[in-house]
Amino acid sequence: MSADAQPQLVFFTSHRSGPARRMESLLAHLARKERGRLQVRRVDVDEHPDLAERFRVQQVPALALVVGKRVVGRLEGRATAPRIEAMLEPYLPPEPLAALSG
Repeated sequence: MSADAQPQLVFFTSHRSGPARRMESLLAHLARKERGRLQVRRVDVDEHPDLAERFRVQQVPALALVVGKRVVGRLEGRATAPRIEAMLEPYLPPEPLAALSG
């Protein structure tokens, strides 16, 4: 699967947001766990207010799941791993067989 075809999880954050800073390690873990099936992108809303506006971000932290240039899921505020995984599951491609057998 090409990188462009992979779902992208866009993490809208700010250095001023405590909840966003607390989600950093959760998203880093998720990026490692789902490497090859999901791209995780980080966007600082202070540095890129245009992207925050385009994605209609009302609260930081926020997550937007993009598949095929369409936002198919979003979470605003601090999210737990189970909530994020539930949003991602329908859109992630199946795991490669090598990952399942190892």
